[in-house]
Amino acid sequence: MLHLLYILAFTLLAFLAVGNLIRSLISISADYNYSSLSSSSQGAYRSGSRRPKQVPHPEFLDAAGNVIDEPLLVMRSIGVEDARQQLESLYQNPPESSSS
Repeated sequence: MLHLLYILAFTLLAFLAVGNLIRSLISISADYNYSSLSSSSQGAYRSGSRRPKQVPHPEFLDAAGNVIDEPLLVMRSIGVEDARQQLESLYQNPPESSSS
């Protein structure tokens, strides 16, 4: 009898998980369609939508409030030997720290 209860419980959990998966896929699809609408139809869609207008993160805005359209972080690639030399130089000559 206990085995049947386990089977019933896990079957119920499986149905709930699949239902949640389907709802998530529909939500992602709706978000994708929302972002791909043209700007003229976005206003009509936004007024009937429950979701508020998405505001970009403050780090993506300049001082005037305009969205920055350039990379925020540029990293250069260095070789293993160069990195090792830089770490050794930092270890041998640590930077001065003001602990006052």
